[in-house]
Amino acid sequence: MIRASIIGGSGYAGGELLRLLLAHPEVEVVQCTSERSKGRFVHSVHPNLRGRTTLKFSSPSEISPVDVLFLALPHGEASKRIEEFAGCAERIVDLSADFRLNDSASYSRWYGSEHPAPEWLDRFVYGLPEFSREALQGAQYASGVGCNATAVNLSLMPLAQHGLIESAVVEVKVGSSEGGAKAGAASHHPERVGCVRSFAPTGHRHQAEMEMVLGAPTLHFSATAVEMVRGVLCTAHVFLNQDMDEKSIWGLYRECYNSEPFVRIVKERQGLYRFPEPKILAGSNYADVGFQKDPATNRVVVIGAIDNLVKGASGSAVQSMNLMCGFDEHMGLDFPGLHPV
Repeated sequence: MIRASIIGGSGYAGGELLRLLLAHPEVEVVQCTSERSKGRFVHSVHPNLRGRTTLKFSSPSEISPVDVLFLALPHGEASKRIEEFAGCAERIVDLSADFRLNDSASYSRWYGSEHPAPEWLDRFVYGLPEFSREALQGAQYASGVGCNATAVNLSLMPLAQHGLIESAVVEVKVGSSEGGAKAGAASHHPERVGCVRSFAPTGHRHQAEMEMVLGAPTLHFSATAVEMVRGVLCTAHVFLNQDMDEKSIWGLYRECYNSEPFVRIVKERQGLYRFPEPKILAGSNYADVGFQKDPATNRVVVIGAIDNLVKGASGSAVQSMNLMCGFDEHMGLDFPGLHPV
């Protein structure tokens, strides 16, 4: 049994992380902090946890030593205090964007500022187990993953690993929880409901992770907000640099994902859910990936779906922790999602 704490646990990702850790047979959650909610019961902010824990939020300035420290702070905060956090825990999993990229030049390009602790960037392993499993095993520090990047990376990884992508035009449709728990003009119900809003036609920061993981093929990425709360649906028009039939593409995806515990290939001939659909993944750590080849061209349409708060954030963090601590990778993550929702 290990002792774990969550720093910044009042947001959506922090709440999902706490939900998963409370069900983990090898983890005792001893502390959950929040600046704006300190002193309140955790279930007053995360009502689904009523009866599951008697924890109260404590101040982020009062951190007790633990085995694993999860950082669920706003972007830019973890890197300012990383030396302090490292002195409080043997292992750290950071859910923010602070340590996702592997060099300071890339960070400056995509985030528009100098990294506060560039000497720490190469100490963190990118926390996508399907990409970094060997490096995560026994690692001391793991970064978070971008939810949009996770959907795209898992969708395209089998093709990218074989050098088959000439170019790709990718769009993700995302739910409102991607914007976080803090209300703003864009999340105000009368402005959000009924909308299909393109909020990042170009230049989305998660593209940096896609280039890092996929090996920087020619990738054109856009993000669109739609009327759902959870979920990311990736639709990628991938132009291959050689002609391939569907059977050969099937072989690549099976080779890549048949032994993966949380990636499922979804490509059915009948039924409503013949291709990936984020709705049925709500609350789960699964990523569903499917595709269809255009028989007239070298284009293959790849479709991927995740729950942005779980596989795109807290679930990958717990999966990374399992690898870091030598636990079974499934542990605490077997919830299959809901249908209907």
